Amino acid sequence: MSYGSGVPAAAVLLVLWSASGAPAQDIRRGILIEDVKCAADATQSYALYVPSTYAPDRPWNLLIAFHPAARGRLMVEKYQAAAEQYGYIVAGSNTSRNGPWSVSIAAVQAMSADLGRRFSIDAERLYLTGLSGGARVAMQVALGKNNIAGVLASSGGYPDSQPRAAVPFPVFGTAGTEDFNYIEMRLLDRKLTSPHHLAVFSGGHTLPPDEVALEAIEWFELQAMKTGRRTRDNALVDRLFEKRKQLIAASTGAADSVHLLDALVSDFTGLRDVSAEAARAKDLSRQPEVRKTLARERADDDDEARLLEEIFDLEAGLGDTRRRGVSLIQLRDRLSRLARAANAADESPARSQARRVLRAIPSGGAERLQDPEYRKLIDQYGMRGR
Repeated sequence: MSYGSGVPAAAVLLVLWSASGAPAQDIRRGILIEDVKCAADATQSYALYVPSTYAPDRPWNLLIAFHPAARGRLMVEKYQAAAEQYGYIVAGSNTSRNGPWSVSIAAVQAMSADLGRRFSIDAERLYLTGLSGGARVAMQVALGKNNIAGVLASSGGYPDSQPRAAVPFPVFGTAGTEDFNYIEMRLLDRKLTSPHHLAVFSGGHTLPPDEVALEAIEWFELQAMKTGRRTRDNALVDRLFEKRKQLIAASTGAADSVHLLDALVSDFTGLRDVSAEAARAKDLSRQPEVRKTLARERADDDDEARLLEEIFDLEAGLGDTRRRGVSLIQLRDRLSRLARAANAADESPARSQARRVLRAIPSGGAERLQDPEYRKLIDQYGMRGR
């Protein structure tokens, strides 16, 4: 299935130059600046946050962000508190948006060059993040051999939407329980064997809650210590380890505990002794009820992916005069059943799944939705804008 935005596979290179003298625009520290014009191209701009403790005598981490509607401020605001705490410069493009890939290419190159001129940047600590189509931009840049230290992908994955077994950079993904790209993020997480983590929160197709944003930055700090991109900080490791243990202790379900334990073991191996947590995860996962729950989770993901595939296949039949009538009847049946589940009074996994699917159908699919009768069905049963 395809949830992508038609981004081509061409590599995009970041352009970082060493800081060179006074910047063209005065940059204040410790506050969010909405509109920084690129010195070499005033048509390109970005929102910016520079930590209050910034000094050019040492290199700093850099997080470059992309929003599908060029709302750089929203991206910077989301990571501002974590950036201040952990020493990240954060820049969100005001020009990169969903649409022609050339627009995003120009934004990436202009931003990276401008930031490199203004600030002392650690070339080993370059991070990218984005929301939805912006996440695909971030992934595309990271796939272009840019020595990226990590990608924070919210509600969107690879530019071609195809899962990969491994990538050369850590991936921290986020998705809402009613996000129409939820299943894409689940399958991305399931396929990856290189360092990765998926945080699922209650919500839709949006940026993660503040606590998840902080969790993502802290996860990148752990990854940087594991790979030698930053000096090991045992006090920080211990603090984050205890934070994870508290989350596990607060978990109300055995299957959830297994997921949390597995993540802790993966993230802290090489930094702490995790043998006890690994053994506990193994013991829990052997319990019959836990095994059933874990198997059901995987089956639910497979069912959702299959349901979307079936709907897209039926959509394709609308363009065939021999299949159109039957396809339309079957689509009406599928959509009406999904709408009943989506409008259920009580929250449930089935309700969330139905809402995700109904939101996925019209998203990014203008070319698939030309049939006027089918558009009426989507207007009747869909959840566009809800």
